[in-house]
Amino acid sequence: MPGGRIGLPEIIVILVIVLLVFGVGRISKVSEELGKSVRSFRKGLSGDKEQKEEKEKKEETNDNSTNTQI
Repeated sequence: MPGGRIGLPEIIVILVIVLLVFGVGRISKVSEELGKSVRSFRKGLSGDKEQKEEKEKKEETNDNSTNTQI
């Protein structure tokens, strides 16, 4: 392997070996779990963003109510 690059033939061989070792059923379960974890991670990131926006809105509301009371 000159240059240390992995080409298409090497990737195909690796995928065939993985398929033989784990089987189709197990690979589909692993890929499903991986998809769920990625979705959960993205949801967590967007949840943090939403919480931050809600906190900012509450602070703005509190600032506005404080200004009107003075």
